[in-house]
Amino acid sequence: MGRKLLPLLVGLAFASLGQAKDKPTNFVVFLTDDLGWGDLACYGHSVIQTPNLDKFAKQGMRFTQSYSACGVCSPSRSSILTGRTPYRNGVWRWIPGGHQVHLRTSEITSAELLKAKGYETCHVGKWHLNGKFNSKDQPQPDDHGFDHWMATQNNAAPNHRNPKNFVRNRKEVGEMIGFSAPLVVQEGVRWLKEKRDPKKPFFLNVWTHEPHLPIESDPKFMELYKEFEDEGIRQHHGNVTQIDHAFGNLMKALDELGETENTFVIFTSDNGPEGNGLKGRTRGSTGGLRERKRSSHEGGIRVPGIIRWPDQVPPGTTSRTPIIGSDVFSTILAIADIPLPVDRIIDGVDIRPVFTKKELTRPVPLYWRNHLARTEIHVALRDGEWKILGSAALDKFQLYHIEKDWKEKNDLASSNPQKLAELKEKLLKVHAQVEKEGPSEWWKNEQPRRKTKKPKKSGLLPEGKDETGGSYAMVKGGTASKHNDPAHSHALTGPGETIALRELPKPATRKLVLKTSYKSLASDSTKNAAIAFGETPENDALLKAGTAIGMNVHVLFPGSWDNVSGGAKSTMRAAKDSSFALTLAVDLAKRSVTATINDRALTFPLPEDIKQIRYFGPYVKGTSSAFAPIEVIEAE
Repeated sequence: MGRKLLPLLVGLAFASLGQAKDKPTNFVVFLTDDLGWGDLACYGHSVIQTPNLDKFAKQGMRFTQSYSACGVCSPSRSSILTGRTPYRNGVWRWIPGGHQVHLRTSEITSAELLKAKGYETCHVGKWHLNGKFNSKDQPQPDDHGFDHWMATQNNAAPNHRNPKNFVRNRKEVGEMIGFSAPLVVQEGVRWLKEKRDPKKPFFLNVWTHEPHLPIESDPKFMELYKEFEDEGIRQHHGNVTQIDHAFGNLMKALDELGETENTFVIFTSDNGPEGNGLKGRTRGSTGGLRERKRSSHEGGIRVPGIIRWPDQVPPGTTSRTPIIGSDVFSTILAIADIPLPVDRIIDGVDIRPVFTKKELTRPVPLYWRNHLARTEIHVALRDGEWKILGSAALDKFQLYHIEKDWKEKNDLASSNPQKLAELKEKLLKVHAQVEKEGPSEWWKNEQPRRKTKKPKKSGLLPEGKDETGGSYAMVKGGTASKHNDPAHSHALTGPGETIALRELPKPATRKLVLKTSYKSLASDSTKNAAIAFGETPENDALLKAGTAIGMNVHVLFPGSWDNVSGGAKSTMRAAKDSSFALTLAVDLAKRSVTATINDRALTFPLPEDIKQIRYFGPYVKGTSSAFAPIEVIEAE
């Protein structure tokens, strides 16, 4: 126990005396990843089946204005554990592996305080509060108060199915058979039933990886959505139902243990849904809210929020009172009769007054910041019925009467200067306070990603293997091999970008026409296939024409896969075992490229630095696909 807890010990001791005759309340925090405000049936989704959460909502209170503390994951998680807005506690961004950002031991977590009060504590699932996971170089879950933990640094890898990267109490677990959310809940239930001291109250943190990418869902849940031809929809919707089923198993365990009546349970999400909701497996719903994950508009931060606490929270009720992730900390401590730390600002408040329809007061307004946001808006503040959003330089603002205009359609910044000035003053005050208190050296030198017209570069690919008997002049990034399908006799497989190139006997300087067909060989991972072609063999210098099968789109783009969204695209629908016929025509005189894939044609300008075509061959990104040998129809 660190010195940071010493000022609290006297208070905890007296608080314990005050509760000696009462059975302490248990706590379960169930946090999902990238679940949108509109992704549950009880929040209005017309297709996704969530029977366990629907039942749970009828047993408790459903919040229609529940917020995450940030539009991205790591910051939101830090706020739930500390009660402090992310830039105060230092976890200001999502944390890549090996990054310096981490939840510092100077922060006080709910797990630490509950443990000091005599609680058994457990964390299972995603952690994402350090860059150096399972290392002595940065704090791990047990350094933040968890007696038992089984977690991953970020996503389950290689995906939600049979993950291999879990660590239990600082020891690697190895491959686990099953799907992430059920496995995580299984560990939590095992701890509840077999590992903890049943005489002590408990705090269980369940943070699922779902429905964050890379999504993989149990076929039995995908089968519920078999009417959808698009596999991406079946995968996403099945994934949400998979979470619901796992949640139901946890609630069943509480029933079996006789702990339901004495347990406070909150279900929520770390931020809004990924992607645009229209392709691949990123089909999360904002329920009509503006923008999505990473944004401080409502679609990025308004999330499901349901609380059940028998005899304390009226069942089957709905609240419009705004709450936020940092409130979890303050509310849990209040219920456990633990005083809040007094040596720092706590942003979250005790929301128990809402349970009895009393007004909730906030010393610090709701505040959001995302330093690496991809849009101009970087900060936001909500005070009562109003919300202000500001640019990174705090020189441009938007104003919304958010209680009425929850889709943020009517910017009132110019028409209501008085309210704008009022909220701007509050925003600047909180922003300056947070900037001063947090470790700003962690973010001042890290700038947001900017869109650029120049193609992104992947760098040189590692040497690959040619197991076809010499069909290719070179293979980079993976392996080219023979395939036992006469129509698609070659396969290309790689963990990342992979190319297998042939060289024309004489470079094409006027025209080149190539023809092939391809299909995916992957069953549970990313699916794509393309032809790469260009003047030089470097991946960054080659154009790609083919199909992002998992995204339901044909593509034609320059350079590395990072540029796929910046090229030509045509949406399509195909069965998972479909094959695709591609004819590629390069007109060097007219400086244009046309790719005809099945019945769809895409065109793209030929980059000025390509004067001739010398190399061509199959290409994949992080998957395995089969190709027919590429025919050179015309080359001149």
